Amino acid sequence: MTELLLPLAALPFPEIDPVIVQIGPLAIHWYGLGYVVGILFAWWYARRLVATDRLWAGGKAPLTAEDIDDFLIWAAAGVVLGGRIGYILFYDLARYIERPADILAVWQGGMSFHGGLAGVTVAMIAFAFRRGFSPWSLFDTIAAGVPVGFGLVRVTNFINSELWGRPSDVPWAMVFPNGGPEPRHPSQLYEALLEGLVLFIVLRLLTHSALKLKQPGFVAGAMVACYGAARIFVEFFREPDAHIGYLVGGWLTMGMVLSVPLLVIGIWAMLRAKRAAAAAQ
Repeated sequence: MTELLLPLAALPFPEIDPVIVQIGPLAIHWYGLGYVVGILFAWWYARRLVATDRLWAGGKAPLTAEDIDDFLIWAAAGVVLGGRIGYILFYDLARYIERPADILAVWQGGMSFHGGLAGVTVAMIAFAFRRGFSPWSLFDTIAAGVPVGFGLVRVTNFINSELWGRPSDVPWAMVFPNGGPEPRHPSQLYEALLEGLVLFIVLRLLTHSALKLKQPGFVAGAMVACYGAARIFVEFFREPDAHIGYLVGGWLTMGMVLSVPLLVIGIWAMLRAKRAAAAAQ
């Protein structure tokens, strides 16, 4: 009886066209716009950080606004290439081996956060060594602004009715158009809240109140660790990819497996930053 009542109790899904505007074959999607706005915000915010001298050890940032400008293209390439390659390798390799032309169909979705993080990390290391400053300060500067992009992309996942949650009877459960008849957790919005708004606030407090930019690597470590923890938590509410399913029993997912190293690396980076700062005093 309860199962019959669940669809009636679910919130209606707000059907929003995933395509903002289409002119002939050219279509602008909310998904792609989320990435573009997220990258542009991180660029603008990073410029603000390096221009605020009081936030940095010695009263001056080790990199300049011009460095941030020049890194923008590197960052975009790292996010897109890393995110796409990561999704192909971690989530749907068999499909792309069978249909390699689909690799270029980015507009159909299929981006991995973990791959994007790896891609942009490689880009930051290469750029920092090319410019002659420590990668840790670049990590911190970029990390502080990226949660806005995380949040926006998760909202676009919701608009696309993809990556929805597990079946649920919570009052805010929704019946997604392509998620079957049962109400589900809107797990995309959980991620948008935790990985976007909450994480941005935490990092803002670390940079402007705790002045953790004076400990190179701490802010980046906090971002990675908090993201890993938030992703592991939300995975308990998110439906795993159908072609992967649960790795162990009915709970362990690929998202959890890929997020545990982030949690460990983030904690290590924060501890390393504190030790380095203490040794320099």
